[in-house]
Amino acid sequence: MTTVAPYGAWPSPITAETATRGMSAGQIGAPLYVGTVGTEVWWVEPRPEEGGRMALMRRKADGDPHSPLPAPWNVRSRVIEYGGRPWTAAATGGGVLVVFADFADQRLYAYEPDVPGAEPRPLTPVSPVGGGLRWAEPEIDLGRGEVRCVLEEFTGEGPGDLRRLIAAVPLDGSAAGNRAAVRELSDDRHRFVSGPRISPDGSRAVWLAWDHPHMPWDAAELKIAEVGADGVMREVRTLTGGPGDPVAQAEWAADGGLLAACEGTGWWNLYRVDPETGETVALHAAAEEFAGVQRLGLRWFVPLPDGRIWVLHGLGAQRPALLDPATGELVDVPGERGEWLPHLALSGAEVVGVAAGPSTSYEIVAVDTVTLRTRVVGREHQAVVEAGFLPEPVTRVVVGPGGREIHARLHAPRNPGFAGPEGEPPPYVVWAHGGPTLRSPLALNLEIAYFTSRGIGVADVDYGGSPGYGRAYRERLREQWGVVDVEDCAAVARALVDEGVAAPGRLAIRGGSAGGFTAASSLVASDVYACAALLYPLLDLEGVATGQTHDFESHYLEFLIGPYTEVPGRYRDRSPGAHPDRISVPFLLMQGTDDVVCPPAQSERLLERISAHGVPHAHLSFPGEGHGFRRADTMVTCLEAELSLYGQVFGFDPSGVPALRLEA
Repeated sequence: MTTVAPYGAWPSPITAETATRGMSAGQIGAPLYVGTVGTEVWWVEPRPEEGGRMALMRRKADGDPHSPLPAPWNVRSRVIEYGGRPWTAAATGGGVLVVFADFADQRLYAYEPDVPGAEPRPLTPVSPVGGGLRWAEPEIDLGRGEVRCVLEEFTGEGPGDLRRLIAAVPLDGSAAGNRAAVRELSDDRHRFVSGPRISPDGSRAVWLAWDHPHMPWDAAELKIAEVGADGVMREVRTLTGGPGDPVAQAEWAADGGLLAACEGTGWWNLYRVDPETGETVALHAAAEEFAGVQRLGLRWFVPLPDGRIWVLHGLGAQRPALLDPATGELVDVPGERGEWLPHLALSGAEVVGVAAGPSTSYEIVAVDTVTLRTRVVGREHQAVVEAGFLPEPVTRVVVGPGGREIHARLHAPRNPGFAGPEGEPPPYVVWAHGGPTLRSPLALNLEIAYFTSRGIGVADVDYGGSPGYGRAYRERLREQWGVVDVEDCAAVARALVDEGVAAPGRLAIRGGSAGGFTAASSLVASDVYACAALLYPLLDLEGVATGQTHDFESHYLEFLIGPYTEVPGRYRDRSPGAHPDRISVPFLLMQGTDDVVCPPAQSERLLERISAHGVPHAHLSFPGEGHGFRRADTMVTCLEAELSLYGQVFGFDPSGVPALRLEA
């Protein structure tokens, strides 16, 4: 029997605690950085219930997954603040040797979990300078008795006082108190480096490099060097890439050939690259993506021993396929898990990865590359509620200003026991993703279900600037951030109202980080929304342009807004924090005190200014939280506060959650 009740007030078994279980930093509970040691599978996964730590997980072929490192060990790198792959492992005569970065001090540690009584031992020193020494993408070289890494070293107290290069650390611990024992394998002529790969015969190395003011997805170059007997990389030269043709990933094939994902045609496609000349040959030219925006430790493809290549490809999604480079034939892998993360590893005849679907959370899966059979090997999906309480996402293309296409996913309210009043459309919340160069995955998200199961729809918008739809779509945001993203979100919202899907006057917008900027800018620049939820938002563009953020994104606004020295007025005009007088609807602002990406001072300035305008608002500050919330209690508080905000604005009683106090 279906009960009619106001939208938003439907009882739901999806509590805030349920919705945030396994979630972290605005993601949807995904395990990350998969790797293999023989038949064993290793990865890291978020533990909000354990203070937000990232737990290192191990699954033996004949056992269940477990964490060999108990709390408080937190396997997480802070290189470029967003981190990168923080661990590696290798088989030894005594079992497995693991090397990992711990978040607390950013030191590398070595650990042998199969040795009775063994404890992690430090391999690197603590630097007294600035942000210290940070490590990512480690690879163990047992022959040389060391581990190679990307090193980020602060040289001063400022966020930009640093250098990055490829380095090696002795496994015997001799560098634990001695920076001089760290061997530098590459020079530091480039501001950023990532993805070092040694050729099968050990004679060459390739990696990606780029410099300010570019981001890696705009200008990463593929470097190659000769590797000497001492492991040092010499005779460095550029093979391909750079502005207009960035490289997202490079790998050595089993036969010694070099493969790379390049974007010269406007789409990330795969190429064979001549290590001598840099000449590229397309393996499967197509108007779809075979890679994405590059950060440290991501892999969209992995070469197989038989010459084929396991790839992730698609438009607005990343589904697996097998590519035969000899013929260009592409064979899709069957299955309902159509959304894979770029975290791939190889174990014999199996590819291991992180995959999800609209009704399943991210799981660690292994796929046989011969039979294409899939099995779950870790973080198996648990059905916490009946399927009828989960949304059924619908992919939409909305026509926006100037006739441009806007991609979005609609999650209509769904609850098997309740319906809204006849003839009354439900309220909707437009979600603006972060990045802004990220996108909304087609994967189960219990945060969305928390709202849809109560009668509130969610429109997840891949506004112009989102990857997954080709370079032209991504570059719509060039010098147009705060314009195109705002217009695209508003166009989706208006389309929902025009079609009778959503109720006019009962629309909200929500976003975190860059999405928080879009949401706040939407309150300043449009009258579409009745309220907004802002999570750790960017509010002051001038502050970012003048050094109030971290190094990785310190020049990002030159692409998104324009050079500050040439268009300073544009920075102020598009900073939502500079225009409190244009904000007229209630909002909720949620901020961590330790955020170095979007500093809390920006939020505090907006709150000071808004108090003079009588706009109802609430501010939740969380000591110890950084950019993106990781602790379970924080995320529960935020979800319940957001629901309370919608209840007060849209006129329903969200029973069971604390009332959010709005102050004018």
